[in-house]
Amino acid sequence: MNRRQFLGTLSAGMLASPLFATERPKGLPVRTLGRTGIKVPILGFGSGSRFLMYQAEDKAIEALNRAIDLGITYIDTAHSYGDGKSEQRVGQVMATRRKEVTLATKIAARTADGARRQIELSLKRLNTDQLDVLHIHALKNMADLAAIEAPGGVLEALYEARERKVTRAIGITCHADPAALQAALERHDFDCTQMALNAGLASITDDMKIAPAGSASFERLALPVATRKHMGVIAMKVFGQEHLVGAAAPEKLLAYALSLPVSLASVGMPQLELIERNATLARTFTSLSLRERNRLVDSIEAGRKHAMHHFFRDHEDV
Repeated sequence: MNRRQFLGTLSAGMLASPLFATERPKGLPVRTLGRTGIKVPILGFGSGSRFLMYQAEDKAIEALNRAIDLGITYIDTAHSYGDGKSEQRVGQVMATRRKEVTLATKIAARTADGARRQIELSLKRLNTDQLDVLHIHALKNMADLAAIEAPGGVLEALYEARERKVTRAIGITCHADPAALQAALERHDFDCTQMALNAGLASITDDMKIAPAGSASFERLALPVATRKHMGVIAMKVFGQEHLVGAAAPEKLLAYALSLPVSLASVGMPQLELIERNATLARTFTSLSLRERNRLVDSIEAGRKHAMHHFFRDHEDV
């Protein structure tokens, strides 16, 4: 079913690496995106605020093409990023490279009708008739979940899109409230989910105390539900939106997230050098033991963790 048919139906109801290698390097390690069966590289290209840091459109398109050349073929964007600029940029690359990538976008609407309109526009911007992954964007809290799952809520439109094969998989993303995401994953039939997973958030509790067990973290609350239900898990915010820069080596921060039961980590890369570096890190990734992960968590200063927790609780991904 193409885009036009869909609309009509729904409306009725830092390691050193060469910067510009001339040869295509070895592909990245691949994992399965949960029960979807889709094979994805362990590193995804985040197309949010960091992608929009490429001021010139030709530079942004060059960066995305380079990422795909390096094997970073999971592309993560959203309807709201840059008021549509991100999807439009990605769409220019998809015009010739759609078959090479796993394409994911996110819908911010909370009503079914609003979501249908956003899905139609996203498909148009992205130059495609089918998505691989379609997420509900940025679950905020339990009140937000109530709106999502209410009659006439966005969840209805996602189920319809999957049933009519406008998307292969549906999911929900969250960086603000682990308990709300846990509830969403328990209650509903999602194929995948995207959540904030990093060494700084792992040990923050709701009362802002440091707890080594991470009793109120995404890692402790939401991730086990996703794993038990065989959902694909996309880690995001692995560098803490820069809050963890300088707190640990980039390779350790990325390795921390990839050592969890996730399919991949989606990372924003606002410079070609970072694309090259992160591709090398993914290509040479070695899993951290539980002891190594705990040691990394303990090494991050408490004030930095508190600041990051407050930031993500109120942060808007636009």
